[in-house]
Amino acid sequence: MGFEFARVQEIAERVAASLGLEVVEVEMRGAGSARMLRIFIDKPGAAAVQPAAGLVERSAESADDGAIGKIVGVTHDDCAKLSRELGTILDVEDAVPGGSYVLEVSSPGLDRKLTRASDFERFTGSRIKVTTRNPLDGTRHFAGRLESFRQGRLTLDVTPATKKPGKVAVQKQKLEIDLANVEKANLVPEI
Repeated sequence: MGFEFARVQEIAERVAASLGLEVVEVEMRGAGSARMLRIFIDKPGAAAVQPAAGLVERSAESADDGAIGKIVGVTHDDCAKLSRELGTILDVEDAVPGGSYVLEVSSPGLDRKLTRASDFERFTGSRIKVTTRNPLDGTRHFAGRLESFRQGRLTLDVTPATKKPGKVAVQKQKLEIDLANVEKANLVPEI
């Protein structure tokens, strides 16, 4: 019996959901004894712009007394818990046959991939980079702010940024892209 991606994905999603997490992506890399199963997780509803995994944010209430505020995004503890529970289940169910492998669980990072319709809905308002399958206006590479996602189409504000003070504002330039034409999309960190 070979590696069944759909089975591993289903098990990972089930275990992640029990911990209040969501699976963003599952990938298997390598071959033979150098295989690595990578699981990227996030917290449902986590803010579009957030510190790197495991960092904490000071809340307004704790600003004066030095106390630490709420945890933002996926923590190291979240990754460790999922890794322990998922690893045990994958081994017991022999879901990754064929010898040894390394299980890596991590956050998707600040430049996370956007692949599902729900990703584009969730990160509306964020800066993104998009590569299309077919060219639009002679190019396949775009960067801008995701203004909306409706009926399978994303609207991207691709207005060039003006960096010099006193420069005349440029009229907003919007581009609509069908989700089916998106080959690759990632968030652009705004730190």
